[in-house]
Amino acid sequence: MYKNILIGALAVAVAGAGYWGYQQKEEKDQFSIQAENSYQRAFHDLSFHIDQIEDELGKTLAMNSQRQLTPSLADVWRVTSLAEKSLAELPVQGLNMEDTEEYLFKIADFTYRTSVRDLNQEPLTDHEYETLEQLYEQASSIRHTMRETQAMIMQSDMKWLAEREKEEGEPAEYSVAGQFERVNKSVQGFSEVEWGSTDSAIRNLNGELKEALSGRERISKEEAKKMALDYLKLGKGAKVHISDSAEALEYPAYSIVIDDPENQAHYNMDMSVEGGEPIWFLQDRHIEKAQISLNEAVEKAQDFLDRGGKEHMMLVDSTQYDNLGVLEFAYVDNEVRIYPDTVTVEVALDDGDIVSYVGRGHLINHEENRDIPEPELSKEEARSRVNDRVEIMEDHLAMIENELQETVLVYEFYGTKNNDTYRIFINALTGEEEKVERMHDSEPLY
Repeated sequence: MYKNILIGALAVAVAGAGYWGYQQKEEKDQFSIQAENSYQRAFHDLSFHIDQIEDELGKTLAMNSQRQLTPSLADVWRVTSLAEKSLAELPVQGLNMEDTEEYLFKIADFTYRTSVRDLNQEPLTDHEYETLEQLYEQASSIRHTMRETQAMIMQSDMKWLAEREKEEGEPAEYSVAGQFERVNKSVQGFSEVEWGSTDSAIRNLNGELKEALSGRERISKEEAKKMALDYLKLGKGAKVHISDSAEALEYPAYSIVIDDPENQAHYNMDMSVEGGEPIWFLQDRHIEKAQISLNEAVEKAQDFLDRGGKEHMMLVDSTQYDNLGVLEFAYVDNEVRIYPDTVTVEVALDDGDIVSYVGRGHLINHEENRDIPEPELSKEEARSRVNDRVEIMEDHLAMIENELQETVLVYEFYGTKNNDTYRIFINALTGEEEKVERMHDSEPLY
């Protein structure tokens, strides 16, 4: 009898230990998923901000007014601060990244000091313009290296949580750590820049998104799972892991990870609790050699937006990076492009899969029956305000947000200067140059 009791007690103890171990494994797996998801988001943001740094520096070289040069330099400072923040969120603290961190800090410091002085009273010197030219060239170099790094990480399916210790003789480039040290070495190769003689006021997009979503019907985790599968057109064989998003987000959202064995793909997504709106998603898989054109990719993206209920969206920018098409769509209201109301879609050019989507701009700024004023300047009058060294190719009416975050009506001019294409916005009411953007060219294959 005592033997039976002892055996029973041991069985209960073993079962309890097994259940405890299972719980520990489940908690560890959930933590790993959340951490990997967070690192993927930070890396995606870092790549985007590196692109923006080059764009913003390029814009300053096409400016024709001191009034616009000051906010443009401030934008370089702001975007560089965002890049520094994204880099700090990645697990690279043990790597040799000092040169990259110092370079970003010096760009931020130079552009801040030049943007806060009165450029009408004390314009940029020839030497400072030379510095901007040099920074622009160097930013282009670091962007290319980042794109190579991004391509290698995606093609090799490298994981941020993988052990950094490599087997003896294994090349450094086969790890995330090795790839980021390549970025640092590219910065070391830059010639010395004469830089000349804090927390930035970054716009709180998460707070605006919380306000935009507030009041919508809340969805459960089960509803979010079903909506994510339907949205991505995945079958029942896909495995869905869902958890509450990181506490750093101000809006309530579900962090969703989907394994799709049928297509050998892996998805990360944030979906709002209020309204069940996908904020962003990213498909992680190896993309093969391009089989479809960028025009075909645009049709795939347009079908995807129509299926998701995003109507009256017009393609306003398209770029090919390696085997990926990056497409920006803006909402159109009475033939006026509403640039705050935008989405970005990335399409794999091997099979036309939608591999990335960012919808924050549309969710925050979409508005039906928007009040659009009549222009007070003619198109010809606005065109005369553009730098005469820029050759104009086409024009449109549009609404944009200016540096004071005011929505203004503008004439949008596409023009070229040397080998660069620019989008220049002239206020349709005052004739002021509101904004200049450098357009992307197609990237070389890496």
